[in-house]
Amino acid sequence: MLRRIFPFIVWFREYNWSSFRLDAISGLTVALVLIPQSMAYAQLAGLPAYYGLYASFLPPMIAALFGSSRQLATGPVAVVSLMTAASLEPLATAGSPGYIAYAVLLALMVGAFQFSLGVLKLGLVVNFLSHPVVNGFTNAAAIIIASSQLSKMFGVYVDSAAHHYETIIAVIRAALHYTHWPTFIMGAFAFAIMVALKRISPKIPNVLVAVAVTTIISWATGFQHDAKVPMDAISSPEAQALITRFNRTVEAIPPIAEKRAQAYKALEEVQQGRDMVSILEREHAVNILSIEMAQLKKESQEVREQLRSMLFAGIEEGGGLRFHLHDQAPPGAESDGRTWRIRVGNKPLDQENLPMMGGGAVVGAIPAGLPAFSIPALDWKVLLHLLPYAAIISLLGFMEAISIAKAMAAKTGQRLDPNQELIGQGLANVLGAMSRSYPTSGSFSRSAVNLQSGAQTGLASVFTSLAVVIVLLFFTPLLYHLPQSVLAAVIMMAVIGLINATGFIHAWEAQWYDGLISIISFVCTLAFAPHLDRGIMVGVVLSLLVFLYKSMRPKVAALSRHEDQSLRDCLTFGLKECKYMTLIRFDGPLFFANASYLEDKIMERMREMQHLKHIVIVSNGINDIDASGEETLSLLVDRVRSAGVDISLSGVNESVMKVLKRTHFLEKIGEDHLFPTMERAIQANYTQAHRDGQEEACPLLTVCRLA
Repeated sequence: MLRRIFPFIVWFREYNWSSFRLDAISGLTVALVLIPQSMAYAQLAGLPAYYGLYASFLPPMIAALFGSSRQLATGPVAVVSLMTAASLEPLATAGSPGYIAYAVLLALMVGAFQFSLGVLKLGLVVNFLSHPVVNGFTNAAAIIIASSQLSKMFGVYVDSAAHHYETIIAVIRAALHYTHWPTFIMGAFAFAIMVALKRISPKIPNVLVAVAVTTIISWATGFQHDAKVPMDAISSPEAQALITRFNRTVEAIPPIAEKRAQAYKALEEVQQGRDMVSILEREHAVNILSIEMAQLKKESQEVREQLRSMLFAGIEEGGGLRFHLHDQAPPGAESDGRTWRIRVGNKPLDQENLPMMGGGAVVGAIPAGLPAFSIPALDWKVLLHLLPYAAIISLLGFMEAISIAKAMAAKTGQRLDPNQELIGQGLANVLGAMSRSYPTSGSFSRSAVNLQSGAQTGLASVFTSLAVVIVLLFFTPLLYHLPQSVLAAVIMMAVIGLINATGFIHAWEAQWYDGLISIISFVCTLAFAPHLDRGIMVGVVLSLLVFLYKSMRPKVAALSRHEDQSLRDCLTFGLKECKYMTLIRFDGPLFFANASYLEDKIMERMREMQHLKHIVIVSNGINDIDASGEETLSLLVDRVRSAGVDISLSGVNESVMKVLKRTHFLEKIGEDHLFPTMERAIQANYTQAHRDGQEEACPLLTVCRLA
């Protein structure tokens, strides 16, 4: 009982100092990769970078202690981070307090879902996500993740559009208008370091080296160069007018939002009654306010884009910088050599302290210390909205984790328990949510590092968590100058490994429809992004439809003698059929959805074969039967025999035989018409079926090819 509740107890049966040393080295090595990666993935999820650290100190330890894999490294991962952003985008602005609260709540829901599946031993539910669907989604997600970092690589700022491809088009347009070259060079340099070190010496933590080197360069060169200035320092009347208009527009949105919330509340109250006039009046009020909000948001977005497109030159005037549009700078005036832009977000601009950017973006201040432990606030409306996303993230995250764990178990010979792994991942997310974590899962790259470093037990992940705690307590100031473009390069480098074009070819070679489902899932995920759940659901629905179609139309084959003396499908191998006796093989369970299909095929066979005297239903492939299937067999016996043709069964398995006995089918068909093998069925019925026959050679006894 203790081992089931605390599976980590078995680690210490033969534990020694050598194992402890290997676990410590592995844990610290993984931490060197995890710390920069987690910060990058947090930003991918739409959260401040330090929330990646919050997601890295409890989940790795808890997942290792209560999971079944000894080398699986849990924490923030790319696909789950992207899914988190996609699920929360409709609810709140990325990075806002409300957004962060919803991300923590999502982690709690994901953990509760995974833990429940593990306790109920329902780990097999992950099979609803077929491999072709996951392959298509993962490839599309890798492209979406990589392209989502382009704005940080080019140092441009754009609003998110309704579709991801529209956002990328806007990023490209902004980059053509203006690219902050120091930002791009810093990201490209980090990328070059990681690629070079990976080829030269894979054991060196290339991500950590890239982050350390670029952070030092950023600090030494003053990469970030921001300033706060009064609006009077902007010489352009056009820019000043846009700032005033932007503030007026943005400030007008909250009052209307409050009025709309009250109108919704009033609508809910009158909907409880049956006064249609009042209901229509309230709905009209809500719609009017919604239209006003949409117009204001559109106007604010247009003004924001105009402000972001303005490029200023900073010129020393009167002991301070004055900012002129590049094409309006005074003749002969010397600028400070920088291109300045106004940092515009979703909040009104402080006209006394306008945020001006003259350099690149960095991570900035990270709160020192551990996050406060608390239970996330529960909002039932938000819970209902997040429920489908939580289920998808739970299944995707677990599939990723268990796939990695299985790959490592194949090398180590370790026994895995999928349900225990679900419990471990679930507890990691639940307890992580109480420490301000967003959803996490098993990481392929960090698990590989863990395995290569010689990790013996999950204690390595405990050391990883301790290393993250030390960073949070003492070293957060060192991360202030880390460039955002470097984090973008880290993400892009990590997702390259997710792209697997051969997966489409492999799926197509296995079954053409699997390849098609994989391609459709890929295209739909790209087209619907950022609504990634729609791409997955399209793939799942297609997979289920194919499964249902195959179940309703299983293969029904007529058999004849092959060169290897076995009985094989006539159509596939080009064999002749016997005129008087046919062996029909039904491949699949016989149940309500396909029972009539078997009946139709046998009736069709009887119409085509005028001299037919005996039918043998080869039942080796029928592994299950329900009441509808048994009823169909019973009716077939009556219809076939009434037409002067006899019928038998061969190869009936035990579970099907029990059903036939309980329903008294054996009395109807006769126990002498049940045969253990096809050969016995042929021997018993051959003479009677071929009486007065004129076949020179029977295809059931000798090989007869079609001309």
